[in-house]
Amino acid sequence: MKIISLQTEAIKEATAKNVRAAGKVPCVVYGNDVDHTQFACDYSELYRTYAKAGESNLVELDIAGKKVPVLFYELQFEPVSDAIIHVDFFAVDMKKEIEARVPVHFSGESNAVKDLGGVLVTVMDHVSVKCLPTALPSYLEVNIAKLESFTDAVIVADIVLPAGVTISDDADSMLATVQEPRREAVVEDVVEAAVKEVDGGKNNKAADDEKKE
Repeated sequence: MKIISLQTEAIKEATAKNVRAAGKVPCVVYGNDVDHTQFACDYSELYRTYAKAGESNLVELDIAGKKVPVLFYELQFEPVSDAIIHVDFFAVDMKKEIEARVPVHFSGESNAVKDLGGVLVTVMDHVSVKCLPTALPSYLEVNIAKLESFTDAVIVADIVLPAGVTISDDADSMLATVQEPRREAVVEDVVEAAVKEVDGGKNNKAADDEKKE
């Protein structure tokens, strides 16, 4: 599998504020007997790496010449600009199983959507998997062709897993279903109720006016 490389820079006495002012992001790595290590990454390079790797692809940090395989573990964002302001990386042992969140991609065509006019409703778009780092999939695919009616559902057990990968989530957990479109009768009832409310308000006002006269 291809591992994305990411360069790091040592943080000496600089504060997180100063690191960010220099166009870099303060980061930390831990796990797998790796000492808690702080460093910085160039913002643009970090952003591009996260866009490619997400939380389900291995990244190789270059920390002072030492190569450390990691996963993006936790990111903090600035609430207004949504810019990345801090990243936690988790170091992995390539010979030990890890648990990670992997996105679910829906493929195929649903009869309930195509022919019955329903709306696909995604209940879960990620699942937790266990596997060796080398077997970690970028995503898992599930076909929605079985959604032929509004009572059907795609569940975790419908995902076809690659060799060496297991899912931690309950096999019966729902991934997606199809919502029945709103019936015209329902819309008409709402409109009728609104009209009655308006008419009732007018009649009450007319009655009040008559009493005043």
